[in-house]
Amino acid sequence: MSLTRRDLGKIALAALPAAGLPAAAKPNSKFNGVQIGINAPYSYRGMPGTAEDVLKYNLEVGLSAVELRSQPVEDYLGAPNIPGVTSGRFRGTPTPEQAAALADLNKWRLGLSMDKLKTFRKMYEDAGVLIQIVKVDAIETMSEDIVDYYFTMVKALGAKALSCEIPVSRTKWLGEIAAKHKVMVGYHGHAKVNDPEAFASPASWERAMSFSKYNGINLDIGHFIAGNNVSPVEFLKKYHDRVTHIHLKDRKMKDGPNFVWGQGETPIVEVLQLLKKEKYPFQATIEFEYKPPEDSTVLAEIGKCVQYCKKALA
Repeated sequence: MSLTRRDLGKIALAALPAAGLPAAAKPNSKFNGVQIGINAPYSYRGMPGTAEDVLKYNLEVGLSAVELRSQPVEDYLGAPNIPGVTSGRFRGTPTPEQAAALADLNKWRLGLSMDKLKTFRKMYEDAGVLIQIVKVDAIETMSEDIVDYYFTMVKALGAKALSCEIPVSRTKWLGEIAAKHKVMVGYHGHAKVNDPEAFASPASWERAMSFSKYNGINLDIGHFIAGNNVSPVEFLKKYHDRVTHIHLKDRKMKDGPNFVWGQGETPIVEVLQLLKKEKYPFQATIEFEYKPPEDSTVLAEIGKCVQYCKKALA
């Protein structure tokens, strides 16, 4: 009997205990009622990003929740490959061959059994990791039937929301589809407060939320303070019921760079304590972006971020 890469991956995962933990132990990063997760595979920077890899890394750093991008899910389940695609987008105008490959991929998506997605979910949950948000790149470029497929994926994986980065003007369209599926969309923000199509200022989310009650906020507190030069705490208090999840990182005001946590101006501790005090139910998601020191690694630094959250929530 021959074994595929996925078969070998399953065997390896079953045999691999989390670092420093007994084989039967599962991670637990819900600290005093606040669920800490990670945006993956993005945060595992420069490392292999398959579904098996992401799960293994989560176990190693002790994270029991994830905002998982759709690509490793589809790759694991056997999606056709499209050369020249980065983060869900073609680099330049697609060639006829790429366009044909995309058509094959969409045909595969629409024919995918939801039972396979539920099996994927079980693999993560059996290891102790919840898929709470599914991130979809370039969703604004897709036809409505493919967008429907992604909302179905969100529900099949047990997630609470779909997250994405799209122009503000496209959120009326996506919010209407989200309402049909009764699934929240978390729009991720950056620091470009002067771009009317970017999520950055409070007004950008307020506009999107006016279109649909299923349009919500994926608030990156580092980007927020870098662009708005003010703490995100009051914004969170005002709109907490529309927040799907927050991203954790440490930046400085006036478009400052990323720092090792605790060295920037982002009030990470204050925000986490707010979530704890008010019992907000959404995930606080590590989005790892600073460069590790020369004597460290990405996984070691993410592990420090997890401990930073645990201490803040003690």
